[in-house]
Amino acid sequence: MDTPGRDGNGPLVNRRRLLATGAAALAIGGTSTKAGRLALLSAPADTSSPPPDVDLMEEHGVLKRVLLVYEEAVRRMNDGQPPPVAAIREGAEIIHDFIESFHEALEEGYVFPRLRSAGKLVSTVDTLLVQHARGREITQLVLERCTPASMSATATREKVANAISAFVRMYEPHEAREDTVVFPTFRALVGAEELGVLAATFAELQAGQFGAGAFGKVVDRVAAIERNLGIYDLNQFTPAAVTPT
Repeated sequence: MDTPGRDGNGPLVNRRRLLATGAAALAIGGTSTKAGRLALLSAPADTSSPPPDVDLMEEHGVLKRVLLVYEEAVRRMNDGQPPPVAAIREGAEIIHDFIESFHEALEEGYVFPRLRSAGKLVSTVDTLLVQHARGREITQLVLERCTPASMSATATREKVANAISAFVRMYEPHEAREDTVVFPTFRALVGAEELGVLAATFAELQAGQFGAGAFGKVVDRVAAIERNLGIYDLNQFTPAAVTPT
């Protein structure tokens, strides 16, 4: 079944279509003709475009900021403060719509199959896929359980806090490994020309899925959550100067 939006008001996210497109790209990308690759991707070669791993790493920046939101929410709950239900839910919705249903679909449709076909990082890809699935389970739990009524119960608060803590614990090393190992290996494997084509394809898919300026809009949503939680000001995270002893 295609993965729909969160509800009737959310964007309709067709995960199957993204994965199918990526599988076709892998099939043609394995041929020896440049013309075959370019015809499949339906985009002109443009080596001035940013490589797709740069775009994916930008999307990782969104994920990192939601992880900070989750960490702040857990800190408050552990301190006995009221759970920031709206912030948790908004963060989970961003992860569901933009990270899991789009960003990870690109990885699973384009990046991981290409690495597998080349015999590169196969065990790492296996682990990343398991973690994608586990992350989607956690996000679904959060969206189902994190409501004002449900979070009034101690057991539910603890369950949600444990779930998002586990999510943070998993995704911090997950995205770090992708940024430092997986994406660089993929970039070296496919070469600059094909990276340019893929970058254009990824941008087209993102615009088709979410509309123009999607990335900026998502960043604005995350910033609004941070402001509501009082964690937007970057300066507040700067430690005091270290005094020599």
